[in-house]
Amino acid sequence: MAVHDGDANLNVLLIGSGGREHALAWALAASPLVGKLYCAPGNPGIAEVAECVAIPATDLDKLVAFAKDKSVGFAVIGPETPLVMGLWDRLEAAGIKAMGPSKAGAVLEGSKGFVKDLCAENGIPTARYKRFHEAESAKAFSETFGLPVVIKADGLAAGKGVVVAESKAEMTRAIDHMFEGDPKGTEIVVEDYLEGEEASFFVLTDGEHALPLAGARDHKRVFDGDKGPNTGGMGAYSPAPLLTQSIIEKTMAKIVKPTIAAMRAKGTPYMGVLYAGLMIKDGEPKLIEYNCRFGDPECQVLLMRLKSDLLTALLATRDRQLHNLDLRWRDDAALTVVMAATGYPGAYEKGSEIRNLAAASKVAGVQIFHAGTELHGTKLVANGGRVLNVTALGKTVAEARDRAYKAVDLIDWSGGFCRRDIGWRAIGHKQ
Repeated sequence: MAVHDGDANLNVLLIGSGGREHALAWALAASPLVGKLYCAPGNPGIAEVAECVAIPATDLDKLVAFAKDKSVGFAVIGPETPLVMGLWDRLEAAGIKAMGPSKAGAVLEGSKGFVKDLCAENGIPTARYKRFHEAESAKAFSETFGLPVVIKADGLAAGKGVVVAESKAEMTRAIDHMFEGDPKGTEIVVEDYLEGEEASFFVLTDGEHALPLAGARDHKRVFDGDKGPNTGGMGAYSPAPLLTQSIIEKTMAKIVKPTIAAMRAKGTPYMGVLYAGLMIKDGEPKLIEYNCRFGDPECQVLLMRLKSDLLTALLATRDRQLHNLDLRWRDDAALTVVMAATGYPGAYEKGSEIRNLAAASKVAGVQIFHAGTELHGTKLVANGGRVLNVTALGKTVAEARDRAYKAVDLIDWSGGFCRRDIGWRAIGHKQ
């Protein structure tokens, strides 16, 4: 695709501070179109490839003022919260191009109830459901589904607002918990449990056209064997053998394209990354939920495999030129292992020192993305639940896995843990 006049030497502002944003910064820094790369607020890993500025991702006023002051030509918004708050709208109103979606478009992640209604109105395959504003009626309805039953908080919950209740007691606890604090302002969705295998499907869309990205699969549960509570993600790999060409075509025809058309018909066209969480059974995909940004940690494996220039692709999306874009991908597989602080996703301590990253980074094919770190003087310490994303390329998922765990084992961090079985489903497929 030809570069637009004026797109070279762009000052770019990336918003966010996690592993996803480190991967985005790593890819953006390699673009020949970038003049100066800023990141707000960033992290120590991002600081190696961009100038970090201490502005929270949710301080929209300061972000817009900074972008204007530094003559930013393009902004890339990593996390969902500033998107749902309307940062894209604020930047565009100030004359700064940004990678969307708009506040109206971000409702696809901001309200699970909205998405379920959109599916019902447009024949998009998903689980049976009902929306509730009151706990007792939600409990009564839940019992009509049988077990397990899925309870979802309506708003943003950092990937952890979903409970798959396997007993009546667990269902009751989940509903009561979600209605605590502000019962009158709370909404939940109760839906049928979908059986099958999960996959993460990503597209770029300019509001009319949609371009599929490489498929990926993540590991939500905290412990090996998919045990324990859901998390923001403990690892991921790409490609995902589950996402066959047939499944991709069905997902585009039955789920993604009808959603994009419905949003456009509502007068709120969706532009940006659209992430469909899928449940696949007997060759048929159903929508679990949408996210309005790259997945984390799926973004890390996708960008390791992307051969095309990321900034060119994002600009084409913003400028409604996707029909002119063709992306190239490495044949190699990519796999990432999330190293988390002990106790995550529950209570965990911050401040434990992390050593020997330099040696781990020298393992062939490995790139380490920082997710929750900070510097105390010259010491790198943990500052979050998910702390490092140890990511590797390999000719197969098995080779990528072996390289990633070789690097993991070189990292000296007594305060952390990781799953040891990332990629097990793919490795069971023919490589």
